[in-house]
Amino acid sequence: MNLTDLTRSIRADGGKALVPFFTAGYPDTETFLHLVTSASRLGCPVIEIGVPFSDPIADGPLIQESSRRALENGMTLRKALALAERASAAVSAALVLMSYVNPALRMGIDRFAESARASGVSGVILPDVPIEESEEIRLLLAERGVALIDLVAPTSSEARIERITACASGFLYLVSITGVTGIRSALAADLESFIGRVRKESDLPLYVGFGVSTPDQARGVASRADGVIVGSALIRIIRSAKTGEEAVAGVERFMKQMNQAVQAPTRRSP
Repeated sequence: MNLTDLTRSIRADGGKALVPFFTAGYPDTETFLHLVTSASRLGCPVIEIGVPFSDPIADGPLIQESSRRALENGMTLRKALALAERASAAVSAALVLMSYVNPALRMGIDRFAESARASGVSGVILPDVPIEESEEIRLLLAERGVALIDLVAPTSSEARIERITACASGFLYLVSITGVTGIRSALAADLESFIGRVRKESDLPLYVGFGVSTPDQARGVASRADGVIVGSALIRIIRSAKTGEEAVAGVERFMKQMNQAVQAPTRRSP
């Protein structure tokens, strides 16, 4: 089942998706793999794997720090794809690779697309590739059954939303607030209207990320969207753990709370 069919089937069954983000190789490769397998076991249908990069313009300080640590430990795009392949063989969740375009260009776009397919990746996010420059890589990935996931910002015009949704697949990644990823005390007041604007243009599932960091926020977002993406809050738990086992246990506790909130949303302001 491709990513579009998967996310649509979750919605058709009345479910909501909790999508955790983990940085490849952070805090180390084996703990990373345990985190991914744990998330899948807890019922997360999609898991986002971040490829460490030296200039992560869309990421806030927590994820930037995790990328720096992983790079210092020798993580590369090729090694991240190898980790994705190991994870794919061990989990039922769909894996989505979040990278920046420079590593893919260094590898070669065609080779990157083929490596993503061979690694069992179902989708790719490239936040620094605008819709105007996405056609080549979108087609190369699509030929291999891999979706290029598009981001939609709250500042996007109606015309731009229409253009993005016309070629989107997998799911639409709605950026909840302008700026970089990170923990927020509150989400944007106009998030509900933003979700409504995008939903008018597309029947793809809408997953909201950037800043969702508490069960209450997740519950509010899930009452309007089809999925919730959480990253920085998980990286904070991992960073504060003294051992890999402690990191996995802490993340499991938090994800159980978040998943419960996502699966039982109430109509309240996020």
